[in-house]
Amino acid sequence: MASPSSSEPPAAGRPVRAHARRNRENLLAVARAAFATADGPVSLEGIAKQAGVGIGTLYRHFPTREALVEAVYSAELDDVTGCVPDLLAEHPPEVAIRVWMERYGAFVSTKRAMLDTLRTGWASGRLATPTTRERITAAIGAILKSGARAGTLRGDVEADDVTSMILGVFLSTAAGDTWDRMDRLFDLLLDALQPRQG
Repeated sequence: MASPSSSEPPAAGRPVRAHARRNRENLLAVARAAFATADGPVSLEGIAKQAGVGIGTLYRHFPTREALVEAVYSAELDDVTGCVPDLLAEHPPEVAIRVWMERYGAFVSTKRAMLDTLRTGWASGRLATPTTRERITAAIGAILKSGARAGTLRGDVEADDVTSMILGVFLSTAAGDTWDRMDRLFDLLLDALQPRQG
């Protein structure tokens, strides 16, 4: 029996859509891992091969490199901003914010591998300008409010100031410093968020 080709009409729309959705999700997962670990340019052909599909399938879901990068960026941002309720359910706020900093650090590490493509897309208008800072600040604000209510984080700190401090950590470690240094700086930042004694 011949395998179905993309030129054949679908026998049943729902299974085909489900298969296409799985392909897209798999491609996105492989691309996220590739951008997170890449030392240089990421090959779209390599992503397709690792995902077990042809390059044509990748281009059907992501017509350009920019489209794929934007999808990866959006998925990573959704994860890092959307994980706050779960973190607060699992940890006290002063632990949740430290775990969240590490997740944000992983997001920024992935973003660095995509930065040239993102900047080009934003500058040309082909990619929407992100609301990253606003969403990150809102996530930090939710943890700070929870910590202030619990008495374990300062209540007199502006969430946007914490965002600025975290961005400073990323800027100061952008030249290839190890995660150890980033961890130390995050620990110092967490110490600054502790309630003052006396």
